[in-house]
Amino acid sequence: MKNKLETIKKRYEELSEELMKPEVMSDFNKVKTLSKEQSDLKEIVDKYNELLLCENNLNEAKTLVADPDFKGLAELEIEENSNKITKLNEELEILLIPKDENDGKNVIMEIRGAAGGDEANIFAGDLLRMYTYYAEKNGWKIEIDHELEGTSGGFSQVECTIKGENVYSKLKYESGAHRVQRVPVTETQGRVHTSTATVLVMPEVDDVDIEIKESDLKIDVYHSSGAGGQSVNTSNSAVRITHLPTNTVVTCQNERSQLKNKDKAMKLLKIKLYDNLQQQKEQEVGSTRKTKIGTGDRSEKIRTYNYPQNRVTDHRIGFSVMNLDRVMDGDLEPVIDALITEDLKRKLAGEE
Repeated sequence: MKNKLETIKKRYEELSEELMKPEVMSDFNKVKTLSKEQSDLKEIVDKYNELLLCENNLNEAKTLVADPDFKGLAELEIEENSNKITKLNEELEILLIPKDENDGKNVIMEIRGAAGGDEANIFAGDLLRMYTYYAEKNGWKIEIDHELEGTSGGFSQVECTIKGENVYSKLKYESGAHRVQRVPVTETQGRVHTSTATVLVMPEVDDVDIEIKESDLKIDVYHSSGAGGQSVNTSNSAVRITHLPTNTVVTCQNERSQLKNKDKAMKLLKIKLYDNLQQQKEQEVGSTRKTKIGTGDRSEKIRTYNYPQNRVTDHRIGFSVMNLDRVMDGDLEPVIDALITEDLKRKLAGEE
């Protein structure tokens, strides 16, 4: 670890020198790129410098233990600096774990009612409400791109964009099948039913380098619909694009302009195709990635929401909380924090 830290510190100092050069200072894009790289290294370098200072103080204290006049003070210094060194080493271990390059990005989220008919669609709507409240608590903005309402409420399918600071780092664990156990509003006998809704979370990536042939696309336009299915305008502004080779379908209806909806739909299509490619790559190396939490596959059952017991259980890490009502009101932080903590533990174990 020391070799890694020395290399990072050296690079940080090189960047400081580079940023002082006149030819660099006059190039805005260069300054932005180098400043970003330096900023990403700063926390590691600051903690490493603190570690070096503690190690130096520890060594000095050890030399004073033999002196009766300084023995008591030296022992206190040794204990204090030893504890600091242990803590700093643990923090640096975590900071040195390779970061997910997508963590700081916005996300595209797709929620679908799955097994359970009307109740599954109603639950999909409940999940959207949960994520909407969670987004609001984090100061994020959520925009609905497309929605297909269920006949008894909720959604058979809804897609949205969530924008804000480090959105993907928090929501990337949400992909998979979410199972609900409760008495549906449509149930007349009071029996508990089990239904599922699926969630797909994709990072919003810019400039995706994917070639899409015009001949591979089927483009449909139609009237945009609002709540209850009513037409919100009389022009064919909503756009549905089908990528025929992969049968990938994207729809956008939130803009009043057909051109804007088409541009956004094309962007969503590229993101979906890119995400599919990344999924394929992960599946190819999946057997060797023992540190990964779950597969990220939409068919994988990741969480159960048990209403009779007021319990939420994440099956990937065996974590439960007995406050489902608060979770559904957007208090997802305990579940998300547990997933992040377990993820870090597994990555550290994997590196060892």
